[in-house]
Amino acid sequence: MSQQRSAQRGRPSANSGQDVRAAAARALAPVISQQGSLSSLDEHSVVARDRGLLKELCFGTCRRLPRLEALAVTLLKQPFKKRDSDIHALLLVGIYQLLYMRIPAHAAVGETAGAARLLGKEWATRVLNGCLRRLQRESDALQEAVDRDESVALSHPRWLLDTLRNAWPEQWRAIVEANNEPGPMTLRVNQRYNDREAYLEKLVEAGLNGELCTHSPDGITLHTPCDVTTLPGFAEGHVSVQDEAAQLSAALLGPALAPRAGAHVLDACSAPGGKTAHLLEQFDIALTALDSDNHRLSRVEDTLNRLGLSAELQHADAAERDWWNGTPFEAILLDAPCSSTGVIRRHPDIKALRRKEDIRQLAKLQQQLLDNLWPLLREGGTLLYATCSVLPEENAKQIDAFLARTPDAKVTTPNDVAWGVPSGQGRQLFPEQGRHDGFFYARLEKHTA
Repeated sequence: MSQQRSAQRGRPSANSGQDVRAAAARALAPVISQQGSLSSLDEHSVVARDRGLLKELCFGTCRRLPRLEALAVTLLKQPFKKRDSDIHALLLVGIYQLLYMRIPAHAAVGETAGAARLLGKEWATRVLNGCLRRLQRESDALQEAVDRDESVALSHPRWLLDTLRNAWPEQWRAIVEANNEPGPMTLRVNQRYNDREAYLEKLVEAGLNGELCTHSPDGITLHTPCDVTTLPGFAEGHVSVQDEAAQLSAALLGPALAPRAGAHVLDACSAPGGKTAHLLEQFDIALTALDSDNHRLSRVEDTLNRLGLSAELQHADAAERDWWNGTPFEAILLDAPCSSTGVIRRHPDIKALRRKEDIRQLAKLQQQLLDNLWPLLREGGTLLYATCSVLPEENAKQIDAFLARTPDAKVTTPNDVAWGVPSGQGRQLFPEQGRHDGFFYARLEKHTA
């Protein structure tokens, strides 16, 4: 049996170091050629002990992709052919190891070059070895040369760097620096079982350390990420993984839901179900969870089953109304599809996949969703608009345009909160190292025009 097939079936092979690097190259090749994303990463393609390394190689390479690409161009005498995108990915993986990981250089070079054989391209071993050896010898000079380009030095596509600088002249550099570091693992404590102080004590007893989130009353951020199966009570629904910024949606909808037992609520773009579950944990409501992706909707069902919660699940498009039975909602959560520029550190393949022209198309979809869902809200009802974006075109400008064409919409976004900064008629959070992701919220109430 070949080394490649052995690793894919989860059994140790003669050289798992080469296996894991070949697996990383296979996963990254579609990303760098804009044909796929890391959402399809199969961690089980390698043996258990290498799964953490596989994830670090893939996510870390994407996180530093613009800089790695610039160095690859410098190291190669001529670019690889299109059919050899896996070898190109392997070179990027090798550069990432040498510059950003504590793997011994001889292992980073030897195992990476050797992995070309597992991809069926033994000819590439010499090319990869030569490029990586040169990087070792000339590291400082090569890095200094490529870093003259600011977008390379800061590992962001030029269009995104310019967009962030123009939108947030005071905050853009901090946003970029946060994007280039992994996000922390944050928990949401289900207060039906524990308050978070009591749960933090359980974490400490289990050898897991963390601290209470500053803004979410249900949040704990771990000092070191862990496997969810090691979290006390995870299988029983006592805790979930959810970023602090995302947890704020329940608090923002609280004034509309807490006084209304049985309130009819819509989570319009509900997958994967974190906000759906949080609302059901907090409030006695009748919730409809809608999503246009049936596969992702199944994740909502799995989440609710683990937590012992229930909702009406609907596979439908929130930009249409053919699913609606005519009963108005007391509250609507619209966590709209967006550029995800506030969560790049968790989805670093965005640096390869997102394009400037995508923002206009996403803004158009957000407009359609707002206009379609607003009539489904009863008078006096609340719509909470949310994105995990930091771009004003999807956030403050989107809400300003909606208010201009919607006379019965009144802004109720709170100003007396300690999180985020005012942005138009909403509040903008930026990704912060060791803390929450980037998020935007605007809360609107329906009144007689």
